Amino acid sequence: MKNKLSGFAVPYVVWMALVVVIPILIMAVYSVTTADFDLTGENFTRMGDYVSVFARSFNLAIIATVVCLFIGYPMAYVMAKEGPGFQRVAMALIMLPMWMNFLLRTYSWMSILENNGLLNQFFDAIHLFDLINHIFGTNIEYFQMIGTSGAVVLGMVYNYLPFMILPIYSVIVKLDHSLLEAARDLGSNNVTVFRRVILPLSLPGVLSGVTMVFVPSVSTFAISRLLGGGTHMMLGDLIEQQFLGGAYDPHLGAAIAMVMMVIVVVCMVVMNHFGEGEEQAVML
Repeated sequence: MKNKLSGFAVPYVVWMALVVVIPILIMAVYSVTTADFDLTGENFTRMGDYVSVFARSFNLAIIATVVCLFIGYPMAYVMAKEGPGFQRVAMALIMLPMWMNFLLRTYSWMSILENNGLLNQFFDAIHLFDLINHIFGTNIEYFQMIGTSGAVVLGMVYNYLPFMILPIYSVIVKLDHSLLEAARDLGSNNVTVFRRVILPLSLPGVLSGVTMVFVPSVSTFAISRLLGGGTHMMLGDLIEQQFLGGAYDPHLGAAIAMVMMVIVVVCMVVMNHFGEGEEQAVML
């Protein structure tokens, strides 16, 4: 039986080697070599010039992840507590935007947030700008929304929120209701049941959602380029610039990608270790 299972696993091992292991090895080689493929560590030392890009990327990704968590957890909790009909409708509404192209969704937000976009046109139609100018003596004609860090975070939250909701929902909906009933029988109120039972047991879903939102957020480039107006460069933009842009330097781009990958892996390990500790605490 073990030999048969090993045989079935061969195609998956080969596939993982082709699409994961080999590309990582190629990137690792590029990161420690020059254009002539001589060994060097200069690619890593040069990254000191891009500390602000690293800081901005992780800062915006953390903000987007936190916002997704505060929006996604209540939505997932409400979905899990409602009936099957409500769950099907809610799931369809959550997944519906995902059926459209990623760039199309981002371009849609551009048309909404632009200086002459739908939001500013709406504010102008209700004479909000006239009211503000009259009260404060200003001369505002529109709100600057596009090309800001807030627009970048909004784009991340909109595109990645389903990745936070679905893992949390899948965990909460499968919770053993006898545990909740036992907690209530022992005198716990709803707040205590949620804090001491539901929240710790749903932590695996939370950690999965945090990982699934944080990783693409910290490495995004389309959202920051389109909604950030090119003024909020993130790691994804920087790496793309090294491989496809005018600053063509794939060796530096590979070094940046490797460092980012290591940082993300460390963050995931820390979060998973924290989750295991919480689960053991609940079981005790």
